[in-house]
Amino acid sequence: MESHQWNKILQTREAALQVLLHNAHGPFHGLPRTAGWGYPEPYTRDLMIASLGMLISGDPKLIAALRKTLETLAKNQSPLGHISSLVHDKEDRGASDTTPLFLLAVGFYRMANQQHDFLQEAVQKALKWMEYQSPSDRCFVAQQPTSDWRDEQWVLGFGLFVNTLVYSYLRLYGLNEKADIIRNLMSRFTIVAGVQSRHVHEGLTVRYKPYYALWSYKIYSSERFDLLGNSIAILSGLASPSRSQNMIAWIEEECNAMRKKGELAVGLPPNFFPFISADDPDWRQRYNEFNKPGEYHNGGIWPFICGFYIAALIAAKRYKLAEQRLLDLTELVKLSRDTRNEFGFNEWIRSQDGKPKGEDWQTWTAAMYLYAVDCVANKTTRFFDEIRSDSKRK
Repeated sequence: MESHQWNKILQTREAALQVLLHNAHGPFHGLPRTAGWGYPEPYTRDLMIASLGMLISGDPKLIAALRKTLETLAKNQSPLGHISSLVHDKEDRGASDTTPLFLLAVGFYRMANQQHDFLQEAVQKALKWMEYQSPSDRCFVAQQPTSDWRDEQWVLGFGLFVNTLVYSYLRLYGLNEKADIIRNLMSRFTIVAGVQSRHVHEGLTVRYKPYYALWSYKIYSSERFDLLGNSIAILSGLASPSRSQNMIAWIEEECNAMRKKGELAVGLPPNFFPFISADDPDWRQRYNEFNKPGEYHNGGIWPFICGFYIAALIAAKRYKLAEQRLLDLTELVKLSRDTRNEFGFNEWIRSQDGKPKGEDWQTWTAAMYLYAVDCVANKTTRFFDEIRSDSKRK
């Protein structure tokens, strides 16, 4: 990478740090804000994902804000171990991804600060809660529609994203036998026929494709591509090195095809494709208002997810491609709905025209930019390197 390009990245990194510092203290019990203006609330999933950038920043104020967030979540944990969707509101429950994200963020905090028993009681309760989320009692967890980060899109039953989180925290906490069960189940072919033997357990491997399916449950499934779940599969080592290489090649090829068709206007992948259209069987009427093709969860470009993709490229040793995609992301995070902002760090971008459509100064956007820069600069994926090493040994 040329020096002027790296200087631009460092300038953007500093802007990302300033966004995080601005958002570190919000109006709800002094907890961090989800976004600079539009989302003053402390949403659990956003802040748990942002923990990666907050920790690698090394900034004492951000690390203290993360600690306060984790301790507040533990205080508001349900009696059965569930982690609330809003950090400060113990009654706001029902998310499928907040508890596994909490487990990961606590594990990352422990590693970064050498505090190996931090929030031990809350961790044990959360692990027990997650055991009961597996209807087959085989570690593979199931979820209700719109209960993970896709609050406007159906993921039913065994979802990829949540199960990659489960696999990651099982490795992080040394629960390797259970992690092996997840890996073995994940490798089963998704059942797409109208019948299924009661002796066949669902998996998320798509026949003739290098990626994992979005979700599967009994005779139902979606084989559309989920960038976040598949990126974490690569990062965590759940996907083998050969599958990871094939998946990355497939992603880049599909994105080139979308650009030729006018479906993609930037250098980074949408969060989800192919887009769901109104004549598809998995279309829902509500999508027409909130989730149109190429928008929001139905194929919008989410910079925080692109940060995970860049980290996955580093994990797969695709260093040159990671540099290029980081440069693409550097241009993307400048986009802002408020033209007074030099850097938008926007929530999500419409795929077809590259226009920012979400909230500016989004915490997880800024945090995952920091993490992506750290990955490219050091050719490592902090925290996930250890998870991946455990995965390789099994």
